[in-house]
Amino acid sequence: MMTKMINEKVANMVEMIAELQEDSTIPRNVKNKLEFCSNALQEDIEISLRVDKAKHAIEEVSEDSNLEAYTRTQLWNIASELEKL
Repeated sequence: MMTKMINEKVANMVEMIAELQEDSTIPRNVKNKLEFCSNALQEDIEISLRVDKAKHAIEEVSEDSNLEAYTRTQLWNIASELEKL
């Protein structure tokens, strides 16, 4: 039961990341880091490791000076959701 709920939340995170990747205003290096996050969340390893890898990458990319304020806010929202897992 708990695993199913966590998997659903991870799927939501992957979906949120995919939406950001489609944004044409986001620089390529940020999109590449988002791709890494998405892949990390879908790896076949323990959930805490997947979340930690993705969270670290999201925090790192949110410091990019080329990001729009609203994009940075979206990244912080994703990081916040990852914290809840």
